[in-house]
Amino acid sequence: MKYIILVCDGMGDEPLAELGGKTPMEAAQTPNMDRLAAAGELFTLQTVPDGFAPGSDVANLSLLGYRPEEFYTGRAPLEAASMNVRLTEGETAFRCNLVTVAQDASGRLTMVDYSAGHISTPEAAELLAALALELNGPRISFHAGISYRHLMVSDGDFGGLKTTPPHDHSGSDVTNYWRRYLEHAVLRDIMPRARRILAAHPVNRQRLAGGRNPANAIWLWGEGGAPALPTMRGVFGLRGALVSAVDLLKGIGVYAGMEVIDVEGATGYLDTNYQGKAQAALAALRHNDLVFVHVEAADEAGHQGLLREKIQAIHDFDQQIVQPILAGLAGSEFRLVITPDHFTPIALKTHIARPVPLIIFDSRGGNAASGLTYSEKNAADSGRFLASGAEFFAVLLERHE
Repeated sequence: MKYIILVCDGMGDEPLAELGGKTPMEAAQTPNMDRLAAAGELFTLQTVPDGFAPGSDVANLSLLGYRPEEFYTGRAPLEAASMNVRLTEGETAFRCNLVTVAQDASGRLTMVDYSAGHISTPEAAELLAALALELNGPRISFHAGISYRHLMVSDGDFGGLKTTPPHDHSGSDVTNYWRRYLEHAVLRDIMPRARRILAAHPVNRQRLAGGRNPANAIWLWGEGGAPALPTMRGVFGLRGALVSAVDLLKGIGVYAGMEVIDVEGATGYLDTNYQGKAQAALAALRHNDLVFVHVEAADEAGHQGLLREKIQAIHDFDQQIVQPILAGLAGSEFRLVITPDHFTPIALKTHIARPVPLIIFDSRGGNAASGLTYSEKNAADSGRFLASGAEFFAVLLERHE
């Protein structure tokens, strides 16, 4: 038996007046997911345990059958693993976003763009190199990732520091959060100096000249030390592979002992290489028991409040991920899952911890077909609730009593 988990990050949403009370999932043309929902089983799944912030880190650990309550130490350590940055005892990794902020005459800061206009990876690499040249030292190091997503590692004492994700504050005043960072000795010098370095860099001068948001500040969040995550083979007896453009997901795959597959042209946005991801997943399934495919675009559109783009991302997921993977599985025995990791409502521009709508389709049939299209409401109306990722995996692997 083969297992395939297809994750459309942030796909879940709330009914919107501009869609006549529909959600983006309901408004998007998704014939493949609708067909699988009708022929398969619909559930809701609690991917974010009580007491945890509703992030992709915790939610995707749950979607791989792990209990975040036991293994989660922070988002950034997972990204560090993907970037081959080894954390030693006492070191703390921070996710380091390149962001666009605006400062008014009174000195107050607004978070204009948590992604610096989805800055390109080559541009970001130049900026991170400049930061590393000026700021790296015995206690601080910067590491370049993809687009706006990067890493800072320090052995400083960050006890009591409360960080916040920049995508939770799009268009909002973040002055008090910034001041909170500057209360810590290690960051008091680093963050203002980073602003000066970035403001003076030719990459940002070119972006401004072209009418694009500059990456004029760094924003630190998701901090933690290295986790002790058991491998998927050790826990479930499965050989697994993971396909994603996002360092966070890749880092989870590294710690889970999965084959982590890099796809050329995978960006984490609407311009990602869908075809390459689908082909990589099918190829990996030949020598693995389980393949996990993560697509980020719907989440990014949700964080920016871009309704048309979110609907497009969901449609593209259906047409360019679900359809070719289904076609490639024809004639084989498999159990296939389709799900968001969490909700990213357009109206809120951030995550919420509502249970996600989930399809489990079995190629052998024999399950209680829902007869319903795929939507948040239909999954909730099914009355079939899975309380944790561990419970979900037991159902998926048919190991529940």
